[in-house]
Amino acid sequence: MSYAAKTILAFGAYMLLQGAILLVAPNVLLSIVQIPETTEIWVRTTGIAVIVLGFYYVNAARAELKPFFQWTVYMRTFQLIAFIALVALGMGKPILLAFAGTEFLSGLWTQIALRSEGK
Repeated sequence: MSYAAKTILAFGAYMLLQGAILLVAPNVLLSIVQIPETTEIWVRTTGIAVIVLGFYYVNAARAELKPFFQWTVYMRTFQLIAFIALVALGMGKPILLAFAGTEFLSGLWTQIALRSEGK
């Protein structure tokens, strides 16, 4: 497995864990990001969507789908910009930037790995 694939695999595992928490114990994660606890279904359906995305990441890594790796770099950068805008507009608390920052930094890690492999 290439270095770039390993970065995608690690991120996929992170997403699977995050999705599982949202599905099984959503209020744990919501309390961390200072969102009021809820019993509404939206948070669990979001967890399912994150698990699905994590599955894609893990399997793209295993298949060495390098175009996918690059696409994730673009979208993880977009996510950071979008979260900054949400916080700047007062629609989200600054703690959200910790999650967006984690995703952005993992995307940067993937980009560095892709460049080191000459892709």
